[in-house]
This record gives sequence, C-alpha cells and structure tokens, in this order.
Amino acid sequence: MHTSFDHDAAERAASVLLNREDRPTAIVASSDAQAMGVLEAARQLGIRVPEHLSLVGYDDTYVASWANPPLTSVYQPLQDIGRVALRTIQQLHAGDQLDSHHIELATRLIVRESTAPPSDRNRP
Repeated sequence: MHTSFDHDAAERAASVLLNREDRPTAIVASSDAQAMGVLEAARQLGIRVPEHLSLVGYDDTYVASWANPPLTSVYQPLQDIGRVALRTIQQLHAGDQLDSHHIELATRLIVRESTAPPSDRNRP
C-alpha cells in the first residue's frame, strides 16, 4: 500500500491493512516515521508486535531504538548520502565530468525487537 512518509498517513493505511481478514504477518515501512504509525495502529487494534506482527522501518533514526518494542530498521548512511550529493553538485557546477551516474552506498539491517519468525500465534 502506498502512502506518504509521515506517521499519521501510515497509521491510517496500517489500520486498513490490519483490519483485513487476511491481515499481514509483517510490514516493511519506507521510513521509521511510517513504522511508528504502523506500530500505533497495531497497538490500537490489540495486535502485539512482534508476537502477531513483525515490523521493519527504514533509515534507523534515533526513534527506532526508542520505540516500544525497539524497531528493527534498515540503516542507511545519511551523512555519506549528503556528502556524495554535495560533491556531485560541486562537480556539476564546475562543469566537471561525473565519475559515475550510479552511486551505491551500503545499507545494513539493524535487528531489534520488532521482528520475529511467523508462528501459528499471529492472531490476537
């Protein structure tokens, strides 16, 4: 399901998904803010994370470790992304040839307490 990157929109979208008869056992959000919205929707519906629903965010912002339960999240090197963007802008502004039109920076999964293997107990 597509929604904006904010908490409230993700909470509304998650409420729709989590009220389905065939509700998901896991959700991967596009940002930690979205994941926090999903977490709130689950809480309001009595769906326990990770017992009934595994949840993964993206960005590994400081709120991921403060969530209850702490949020599994995909870390991306935001400072490196900023440095690469600035260097690219400077090269373009100077009329220099870009080294590459494709730049890939490493991400990694930071596993915390919001994920668990699926089980028969996934229904509240």
